[in-house]
Amino acid sequence: MGGSDRYQGPARELALYEAVVATRSDIPRRGAKNPFTSLNNRMTSFLDAAGAMGLRLSPEDREAFMADYGTGLATQYGATMREFVVVPPELLADTAALAPWFERSLAWVEGLPPKA
Repeated sequence: MGGSDRYQGPARELALYEAVVATRSDIPRRGAKNPFTSLNNRMTSFLDAAGAMGLRLSPEDREAFMADYGTGLATQYGATMREFVVVPPELLADTAALAPWFERSLAWVEGLPPKA
């Protein structure tokens, strides 16, 4: 793998993202250049090039998360990802506080029909 095939964003945020993903050893981190997790062929989280984490949540959890953390919906390549919230940097840095939200994301996606 060449250097351009690896994540080019901030190393600290990558390490923090990997720490929360590691709280669920059955969910591998995928993507060399664009880190993400998925379940049932549906993305559950990602880390963008700037080091911001996006997390897929149910409508109810999404609203609560955005209200609690003063954040909004994630964007990728100029498009709003309506089911993904931006994880604030201070929460990304707190694996213990973020892990339950990661669990909620996985539970939500696990309940959705698998994507072909």
